[in-house]
Amino acid sequence: MKRLLITGAAGGLGTLARRRLTDLAEILRLSDIADLGKAAAHEEILPCELADFAQVKRLVAGCDGIVHFGGISVEDSWDKILPANIQGTYNIYECARLCGVKRIFFASSNHAIGFYERETRIDASDPVRPDSLYGVSKCFGEALARYYYDKYGVETAVVRIGSCFPEPRDHRMMATWLSEDDLIALIGRVFNAPKLGCVTVFAASDNEEQWWDNRSAGFLGWRPKDSSEKFRAMIDAKCDKPASEAPVNRYHGGGFAIARLD
Repeated sequence: MKRLLITGAAGGLGTLARRRLTDLAEILRLSDIADLGKAAAHEEILPCELADFAQVKRLVAGCDGIVHFGGISVEDSWDKILPANIQGTYNIYECARLCGVKRIFFASSNHAIGFYERETRIDASDPVRPDSLYGVSKCFGEALARYYYDKYGVETAVVRIGSCFPEPRDHRMMATWLSEDDLIALIGRVFNAPKLGCVTVFAASDNEEQWWDNRSAGFLGWRPKDSSEKFRAMIDAKCDKPASEAPVNRYHGGGFAIARLD
């Protein structure tokens, strides 16, 4: 690609993508409302408020692909979720259509299906069960991705990210953990696939405990190589195992399933 847009480029995953995707496009266009520092020779920095349509259209113009990490990444009030995650995601898709961008990596979340119970293995055909307003916003983005593909041919990988950190932080993350290397490999597969369509990918590494079935995305050829198992002794030593009925142990979405703002 000539130019790849990364939204939310100041966040954890955006920072990782900024550092690791330099071979995917000649120019990385980086955007966030937070400070992104100084641009490197292969970078363009364009601060953007995702809820502002005119700003987003300028941001998207001239790009060949979009990695959409932008928005609020935790549970929050509807007043904050609405502009960042709902209006902002609509603006990204509509501007992609208007500007001729044909492929998007949409960072969805396991919280779009967070109310499934731990012993239930699901695949992309199972209905969404959001565990939070944040999860609801990701379901909206997933529906938007399908609409823009069916009507306008904008291809999307709807990527339900588990827990992407350098290492898992608790026993739940032993199942949901996604290594940085596996995420970067997945992004590469998304943009190098000859045809993408609108595909849902559950993004977790090759962990011993698996809640999600990725066979419908097998054509991408993404095979996660890492496993959380190497961290098991560390997690067992520092984290008490929650009771079997505790939400963090019971639901795919963990504590989001009972988190309340009131």
